[in-house]
Amino acid sequence: MSEKTNITRATGILGIATSLSRVAGLIRDIVIAALFGAGFGTDAFFMAFTIPNLLRRFFAEGSLTAAFVPTYSDVYHNQGRGEARVVANICLTLLVLVMAFVVLFGIWGSPLVVKGIGFGFGAVEGKLALTDFLNRIMFPYIFFVSLLALMTGVLNVMGHYFVPAVSPLLLNLSMICCALFLRSRFNVSITALAVGVLLGGALQVLIQIPVLRQQGFRLQPNFHFSHPKVKRIVWLMLPGIAGVAIYQINVVVTRLLASFLSEGSVSYLYYGQRLFEFPQGIFVVSLAQAVLPSMSRQVASGDDKGFRESLHYALILIALVTIPASVGLVLCAEPIFSLFFMKGAFSFADVHQTAIALAAFAPGLFFVGVSRVVVPAFYAQMDTRTPVWISFWTLLVNVSLGLVLMRPFGHTGLAMALTLSTIFNSLVLTMALRKKMGRLGLASVMSALARIIPSAAIMAAVVWFLLDFGPWQAVGQGWYKGGVLSAAIMAGIVVYGLCCYLLKVPQADQVAALLKKKVLRR
Repeated sequence: MSEKTNITRATGILGIATSLSRVAGLIRDIVIAALFGAGFGTDAFFMAFTIPNLLRRFFAEGSLTAAFVPTYSDVYHNQGRGEARVVANICLTLLVLVMAFVVLFGIWGSPLVVKGIGFGFGAVEGKLALTDFLNRIMFPYIFFVSLLALMTGVLNVMGHYFVPAVSPLLLNLSMICCALFLRSRFNVSITALAVGVLLGGALQVLIQIPVLRQQGFRLQPNFHFSHPKVKRIVWLMLPGIAGVAIYQINVVVTRLLASFLSEGSVSYLYYGQRLFEFPQGIFVVSLAQAVLPSMSRQVASGDDKGFRESLHYALILIALVTIPASVGLVLCAEPIFSLFFMKGAFSFADVHQTAIALAAFAPGLFFVGVSRVVVPAFYAQMDTRTPVWISFWTLLVNVSLGLVLMRPFGHTGLAMALTLSTIFNSLVLTMALRKKMGRLGLASVMSALARIIPSAAIMAAVVWFLLDFGPWQAVGQGWYKGGVLSAAIMAGIVVYGLCCYLLKVPQADQVAALLKKKVLRR
């Protein structure tokens, strides 16, 4: 099986699994909006949840995955399963000790951390105290999700993607159930969401254990921290933590600045970014997760040509999906929030404010995808330092633009700043990779873009025309709204696919042929 087929297959599996989780995540956000709206309680919860999410990216999905997967892949393919199990157990033991300390320290220092990232909340009585209380409940989530990241890396290298990718479904279901059935049991009802986060984190880890055992992997403590491969992983993680930290500080800075704006601004940005992350999580993250093991194998075997081909293929797949998705998010932002969120405590004013935040985030989707593919190209070559410096400059760009744009545009200006800094980040990363590797030979990517962009433009005209028939400001009429929105989305997909076919986008043919082959086989 070729690496392109491996990447496409893994991306498809991850995409299906992640789609289930993202749909559950959308339902979760609809439930939160209906039950709690956008205001005092949700602002506090979303700000508190920023902190364990920040650390999750520090220690788990970012630096740990970037350092662990290439090294573990090298051991697994060149030294065998036995040695790979030893390395994994040492890393697991070290991770448990480190994260236990982080959790204890985080709970102790919670008041200072919360005040630092939500300083503007101090102007509203009780808002900082509630944020601190929720953060203390949720902080152990980082312990579970860090273990999950390591287990996911082990399973991905062995070719198992579905169970790790579907595990966030349990987090979303846990939060939904706790919000629906436990909120009346707490004096502050939104506490139920924090309990749901903690329970969901534990469940995510537990479902990985049977799969690991099925693959012959036994979780055993191993304190031989001087193992050379473990030292290598730690050494690679250090700059990786800094790089991920800088990226996540962008998000923290955005919410810190939003805390000085009118009440609800933090919630508007959260809801908008969650829907922005829907296509990002389904495809972009899945593709990045799928391409890293392939690139790592190619680097380990010295296949420089194959490495470039995987990079080109991943970039074209990113463009093929994210460009029309960006256009769709801009056009469908208000209809989507009107259909799914405008009920209970969530008014049309909330719909409008959240929709313009999403429209400001949406143009950055393609550039997020480029960054998520180019950064693994550095990681596969065990270079975690270059992305750090680029992330640092990206942070400065985001902070500067945020301070400039928030005054005239409010929370929408903060979303615009994050989008512009994302564009800056992807362009500089690509130039740095070209400097590191020489000419990247991106002619095939540019050729594909020349076909994809006109296809997306024609799709946009059709979707815009159909959406004009929807009563998006009216409360209710869900079936009619859903019919108009569904018709617009389906027509957009058909028109875009037909245009890609007529303009002969080669990767579209390959993806369609692979899907056809799978369907016929079954």
